[in-house]
Order: sequence, then structure tokens, then C-alpha cells
Amino acid sequence: QVQLVESGGGLVQAGGSLRLSCTPSGSIFSNNVMGWYRQAPGKQRELVARIDSIRNTNYADSVKGRFTISRDNAQMPAYLQMNSLKPEDTAVYYCNMRPLGGPFYGMDFWGKGTLVTVSS
Repeated sequence: QVQLVESGGGLVQAGGSLRLSCTPSGSIFSNNVMGWYRQAPGKQRELVARIDSIRNTNYADSVKGRFTISRDNAQMPAYLQMNSLKPEDTAVYYCNMRPLGGPFYGMDFWGKGTLVTVSS
């Protein structure tokens, strides 16, 4: 009953910027954590950034200082602003939500992903 839809991926040159959006809908519990993950070819899916309901954030070391995750509230879109992009940022980026209460407590919900390609 939770749906996540990503948008904003595309092709960009190294040093450029992209802004990803994740729009949630459905039975959303107010206390939740949202995150962005990515999976590059031949690699495991990894956490990029996450944000909780009171806007505490956490970033992978590889993106600190370049990426910013934000949200307006628990049921509004989440964003990932990506600056100074590098070829190694190329991956499919997935939005994730984990409710911390309600009927879906502890469950992970995923979007279908959006492709980011960074050329050199």
C-alpha cells in the first residue's frame, strides 16, 4: 500500500548536476526513514543518503559534500541534489522508505529506479 516513484535521472557530463525526486503515495506512516540507494553494473546495491522524519541525514563517504538529501515532511516528495558528478556515480538510483510504526513497521518499500549516467 506504499508506492514510490522516482524521476530526474538522465545523462550528464562529469562535473554537472542532477536532481532526483521520489514521490510517495498510499498508506504512509508519519514516522519513517527515506533513502536513496544505487546499484552500478557488477556491484551490490549501496546506500547513498537517508533522511528521517525530523530531517536527520546520513551520507555515504563517497558523496559527502556533493549530494544533499531533503524532504518537506513525511508524506511529501524526497529529493537528492547531486552536484560535481563523477563517472563512478553512474548507477540506477532507487528510492526507499522504511516505516517506523503502523501496519508496515520495519518493511522496506522501493521505487523502480531511475538511471543516472555520468560521462567523462
